[in-house]
Amino acid sequence: MDRELRAIVIKFFTSDGKFSFIKVGAQLLVLCGLVAGLVAFVGNNKTVTLNVDGQASSVQSFGGTVAQVVKSANLDLKPGDRVSPSLDATVQDGTIININQAKEVKVSLDGAEKTVNTTAQDVEDLVTELGVASASSVSAPKDATLALAGSYVAISTPKTVSIVADGKVNTATTTAPTVGKVLEDSGVTLGANDRTSQPANANVVNNMVIKVSRVDTGQTAVTSEDVPFDTVTAESADMLKGEKQVTQAGTAGKIERTFKLVLVDGREASRTLVSENVAVQPVTEKVTVGTKAKPAVQAAAAPAAAGANTGAAAPAMMNEAMWDKIAQCESTGNWSINSGNGYYGGLQFDIQTWIGAGGGAYAPNASLATKAQQIDIANRVYAQRGLSPWGCGWAASR
Repeated sequence: MDRELRAIVIKFFTSDGKFSFIKVGAQLLVLCGLVAGLVAFVGNNKTVTLNVDGQASSVQSFGGTVAQVVKSANLDLKPGDRVSPSLDATVQDGTIININQAKEVKVSLDGAEKTVNTTAQDVEDLVTELGVASASSVSAPKDATLALAGSYVAISTPKTVSIVADGKVNTATTTAPTVGKVLEDSGVTLGANDRTSQPANANVVNNMVIKVSRVDTGQTAVTSEDVPFDTVTAESADMLKGEKQVTQAGTAGKIERTFKLVLVDGREASRTLVSENVAVQPVTEKVTVGTKAKPAVQAAAAPAAAGANTGAAAPAMMNEAMWDKIAQCESTGNWSINSGNGYYGGLQFDIQTWIGAGGGAYAPNASLATKAQQIDIANRVYAQRGLSPWGCGWAASR
């Protein structure tokens, strides 16, 4: 140390040993320059805090503006980045520079997907930036940091939904994203065959109505129906043509059918035949019809009695007094009456009985025949069936 000090002192003397003020002055000028340079160096070097998406770091920089400091920190800014203060702002020691980097985030908002460019740092800032309701359901924690690329956030805003199930209507506000989640949150359990008006994976929209239909496929129904009987006809030469006789009465059978039912909310929607069984066999009806030719009707020699419009003359009237009593009851004794209800003449013959007993030989119906002709046909019917065809048959006994 003494040697170094001695060397410095020697610099201040001339070669002949005299003290030199010129040398002292020159050394002082050099020393002042060094000091001034040091002061300038220290004055331009600043400590600046860089806050990049919430991550703060301290940097030393000689830059005079924000842009220079950022560049010196080797940060590559993109056009969408947000910097505060502005890039041309002057930087001082202790300045804090906030940088929010631009990010591409895929956002699903109520089922509609889109890519959003944002400078938000976390999910909560993104939700605020999008302006959705604070009560919305978000798929990621609100304090989760957004990556520069690849982040995905699903947001479901509150919606009013009506659920119609089991005869009740329940209206609620929900942030559930799908119909299936709405039903789950509402405590509605679906059976294996139950149906909903909207698919379970359908996105929920405001004022949606979800109808739940309960489907029951476990019920059956049994029906019983008549089975018509067949008719077999046999001919007999012992019976006149036009005559027939039932020798065995026909009886309808019974068939039982079993159906599988589909009930929707308790009402039958469809049925499918599962089995059928003939419980009672039908009995065939057997009928004998005559083939024997009818005897020819002999025409009377005398012309028809006065008053008859057509046909042959009638034989002498038998049981006239009895028929007069019955006619008085049936038609008030008017032998040419047409009642307009399908019955004709004094004894009120219908067409089938009149023709079947041979009245066609006299007239198309009884009202056009004479009294004698009507009594002749009545006697034929009486011989076969008695007075049962006449409701006024009781009058004959008076």
